[in-house]
Amino acid sequence: MTALRHDLNLARPDDVYNLIVDAHKGLDDAQCRAFDARLILLLANQVGDEAAIREAVDAALAGLVPTA
Repeated sequence: MTALRHDLNLARPDDVYNLIVDAHKGLDDAQCRAFDARLILLLANQVGDEAAIREAVDAALAGLVPTA
C-alpha cells in the first residue's frame, strides 16, 4: 500500500507554487539552497510519515540523472 498521496490536496496549487517561487527572489544560490532545505524539513515534519516521505523522495528523483 502506498503512503504517498497522489491526488491533488491543495485548493489553490498555483498560488502555493508561486508563493514558493517568490520566496526565492532576492536570495543568492546558497540562500536558495538553505531556504529549500529548511522548507523541506519543515514540511517533512508536518507530514510526519516516514514512508510517505521516502516515496516522495523516490518520486522526486524519478527521471533525474545524478551528476557526479
